[in-house]
Amino acid sequence: MEETGAKRFAKNDTGFLCRHCGREVLPLGYSSRNHCPFCLWSLHLDRNPGDRLSDCGGEMEPIFAEPDPRRGYILTHRCLKCGAVRRNRACPDAPVQPDDIRKIIALTVGRL
Repeated sequence: MEETGAKRFAKNDTGFLCRHCGREVLPLGYSSRNHCPFCLWSLHLDRNPGDRLSDCGGEMEPIFAEPDPRRGYILTHRCLKCGAVRRNRACPDAPVQPDDIRKIIALTVGRL
């Protein structure tokens, strides 16, 4: 259970090697990067965005993307280990390693 008054977002902008495709992912520079910009896969590391408090650690498959008029595209990921579903903002306009817009668009119809 979440503590009363706990932050719902923690900035954790570090680079990583993608467990799914093996590419090096650089820090975003202004927010927490939570998925690979090349394959769009993620890891189940957070309870709340950026906190890195989840014990699961499973790979999270990108299963859907939807346009949001205020925030761009929203990616939906499902954990292959525990089944958790999370929604995260895509970054196709990031100044460093932007998310692959072709893959995002393919996910808008539920296929990658």
